[in-house]
Amino acid sequence: MKIDDIRRSYTKDKLDAEKLNPDPIAQFELWLKDAIAAELPDPTAMCVASVDSRGQPSQRLVLLKDVNQDGFTFYTNLGSRKATELSANPKVCLHFPWHPLERQVIVYGTAERVPNSQVMKYFLSRPKESQLAAWASEQSRPVSTRQALLQKFAEIKHKFEHGEVPLPSFWGGFLVRPQQIEFWQGGEHRLHDRFMYSKSAGNSWDIERLCP
Repeated sequence: MKIDDIRRSYTKDKLDAEKLNPDPIAQFELWLKDAIAAELPDPTAMCVASVDSRGQPSQRLVLLKDVNQDGFTFYTNLGSRKATELSANPKVCLHFPWHPLERQVIVYGTAERVPNSQVMKYFLSRPKESQLAAWASEQSRPVSTRQALLQKFAEIKHKFEHGEVPLPSFWGGFLVRPQQIEFWQGGEHRLHDRFMYSKSAGNSWDIERLCP
C-alpha cells in the first residue's frame, strides 16, 4: 500500500499573536466552542498519554468532562491502565485533534484525583446504562468473550433494577493541571502557526511562537 503521497493543504485559517487571548483556558474554550458549533464528531474527545514504570508510553481517547481555571477533568475506572500509570507518575499529556478545523491543542501537565463529592455528582448525572457499564467492566483487564461482558452487564442491571445505581469504589476522576498548552493552526505550505503558553510566576502565562 502506497501512502507517502497522501497529503492536503491547510488553508482554513491563520493564528496571529495579536488575536490570542492572554489566558490559554479562555483561548481553549473559544476553540472548543468552534469545534462544537462546527458539529465535529466527539468535539470533547482527547487523547490521554501516560507512562508506565518501565518508561513505556500509552495512549487512549477519553471525553473531557470539565474545563476551568484549575484545568481539564475526565473520569475513569481507577483500576484501568491509565489510572494506574497516572497514580504512579502524574505527568500527563492531552491532545485535542480537531482535524476538520485544521487545529490541534496539546496540554502538558500533572494529574491529580478529583474529590469524591465531585465524582459522585458527575456519576449521578450519567445515563443509567453508563452507570451500569462502569460496574460491569473491569477496565483494561482481560475478558474471555464479549458475551461474558454482556452477561456481567445483565447481572448488574438486574442487581440495580430498582433505585439509584451507587458509585463504585473503583471509579473516579482526574484533574490535569496544565503547565504548558500549545495551540496549532494548520498553515499553507506546511508553515503552520504554533503558539506555546507556559505557566510563569503566579497565575500568569508566557506566550511564544514556535516554528512549525
